[in-house]
Amino acid sequence: MLRALYDKTLKVSAHRHAGWGLAGVSFLESSVFPIPPDVVLLPMVLANRAKAWWLASICTLASVLGALFGYAIGYALFESIGQPIIAFYNGQAAFDKFLGFYDLWGVWVVLAAAISFLPFKVATVASGVSGLALGPFVLASVLGRGLRFFGVAALIYYFGPQMRVLIDKYFNLLSFVFIALLILGAVLLGAVG
Repeated sequence: MLRALYDKTLKVSAHRHAGWGLAGVSFLESSVFPIPPDVVLLPMVLANRAKAWWLASICTLASVLGALFGYAIGYALFESIGQPIIAFYNGQAAFDKFLGFYDLWGVWVVLAAAISFLPFKVATVASGVSGLALGPFVLASVLGRGLRFFGVAALIYYFGPQMRVLIDKYFNLLSFVFIALLILGAVLLGAVG
């Protein structure tokens, strides 16, 4: 199933509106969507390495805008929208622990979630709930998301053909490792505190 999605994304990435799809996934992942945009960015850059920096820019900008939406959910709409999202992901205990760190570590938590595979949407909503200052929140989001997406784009840009061969050859193993990292991120988030 993941292999078919990867192959389809490679084909669709040449479409003239593919950038809008990448932007949509990046925006939604920062506030409500469970799939990280890397799974769309990677095959799109593989398909057209000349657009690597443009695609990373789209991904970063849309992700930061989505982070602001997640912040707004936490700040103004937590009871009606944020709480059901946390409940949907069965993350109330992790969310409560996560909030406990915001007094001392808020900006660093956002930065870590923006770069790593920790759920960034949880950090954005928690930032709004805790009232984390908007300036540092945006700065950490831009820095973290930029490092992550430009890092992925740089790997593919500079090692594209080799990376494509590697991904094609070891797709199942890499998918397993990627899913394991997502689960590890969720477990670490739950263990924090």
